[in-house]
Amino acid sequence: PYYVDINQILFLEADLHSSDSNLVLFVDTCVASPNPNDFTTVTYDIIRNGCVKDSTYANYYSPYKYKARFKFNAFQFVRNYPSVYLKCEFVVCRLNDYSSRCYQGCITRAKREASS
Repeated sequence: PYYVDINQILFLEADLHSSDSNLVLFVDTCVASPNPNDFTTVTYDIIRNGCVKDSTYANYYSPYKYKARFKFNAFQFVRNYPSVYLKCEFVVCRLNDYSSRCYQGCITRAKREASS
């Protein structure tokens, strides 16, 4: 466990280990949960589908495309849940492949119209 104070800034870095230097790493989704085994029932989206959901989230520049750096402020769900667990999903793409997911940024899905 990593102990922090509420509103303390957390800095995170993810590294891609590969012999291929033409890869880039993209932060797609980070979700927090009070339960380390359940990231669907009680959750808090920090970033989802490349779209920032938490106002304290920010990406940091990295001179290395195989590193993703970001930060957000620590929080707690409620008094009933003293711990927060984080699950992040990353996408690996070819460098300079502008049609790939890594270069699309935030993806919002179109809402479907409900029939009568």
